[in-house]
Amino acid sequence: MLGMLKRHEVEILLRAGHRQKQVARLTGVSLCSVKRIAQEVPVVHVDDAAERVKRQIGRPSRVQNFRKQVVGILEETPELASLEILRRVREAGYQGGKTALYELVASLRTKTAKPLVRFEGLPGEFSQHDFGEVEVGYLNGTRPRIHFFASRLKYSRWVRVSLVKDEKVESLVRTLAEHLASWGGRPLLCVFDRPKTIALQWRKNGEVTEWNPVFAYATLEMGVGVELCWPYQARQKGSVENLVGFVKSSFFKVRRFYDAEDLEQQRGDWEREVNEQRPCRATGIIPAVRLAEEAPRLRPLKVKPEELALRIPVYVGPTGTVVHEGHAYSMPPEAISMPGTLYPVRATSAHRGRAL
Repeated sequence: MLGMLKRHEVEILLRAGHRQKQVARLTGVSLCSVKRIAQEVPVVHVDDAAERVKRQIGRPSRVQNFRKQVVGILEETPELASLEILRRVREAGYQGGKTALYELVASLRTKTAKPLVRFEGLPGEFSQHDFGEVEVGYLNGTRPRIHFFASRLKYSRWVRVSLVKDEKVESLVRTLAEHLASWGGRPLLCVFDRPKTIALQWRKNGEVTEWNPVFAYATLEMGVGVELCWPYQARQKGSVENLVGFVKSSFFKVRRFYDAEDLEQQRGDWEREVNEQRPCRATGIIPAVRLAEEAPRLRPLKVKPEELALRIPVYVGPTGTVVHEGHAYSMPPEAISMPGTLYPVRATSAHRGRAL
């Protein structure tokens, strides 16, 4: 079954006007699946396990008993046709369907990196995002390790960099929302490196089997399509790494800072310089000029950054409380030993005409 975030990505591209064949090529999803998703109701959750139960997916697979044999065949003859592999496995006693066997072969067969010409990007098509860290020697004698989150629109090359306290999921989601809002909207897809804050588990072929639930729900709330890069796909990974390397080499490594306040001030000056004054090396054009072309293609965020509520999976303990970041929250007695989702609710009250 295709994951819910992958389905969400397909939906976004279809709504943007891409043809079904283009969507299949861009997402790596079969054309049949794209056609089926186009006829389904829009994605409203990212719980893959619940969706499998709903679709009655997950019956015991006969083909897994022949996994070792298929691995051996592919190691001996990597290019052997799937039909021939099916014939050999059936001779060994396999009685399952050919589709299940073909899917197993496809997941085990060595993949060749697909062309990523699309990474050059059309206006409003892609943006890159990644964490970085660097040790900075302040003139006041301290040497802190600085964490930052960088974002760049692929077409205009407009860059945003924010200092963050850590590289956890909340820092990623909050900063991502702020960067998208500062651009005036969201592109079709946001391309990420593969930090563990995003993908918790994945197969060898790069298919994510478990997303960080906080990240997944946040991207669904914002209406953001997600694509990941992988370390062993150099043409993909290099583009994102260059963003972090660019920030380090053109800002952190060439400037001197007295303290954290001075660094933050110079960061703003540097952003104005690279975005509004200096032509980009890749395009030869000042990013602000190309942003004027790209901005009309960006779509508004579904939720404002300050209104984005994170959904955090929790467990109700035997005392009827949920503990999050050192704070205990009371739950009804009937909720004891149950899993749940913690998310903030903003409440206001009025006192003599003033909001409290």
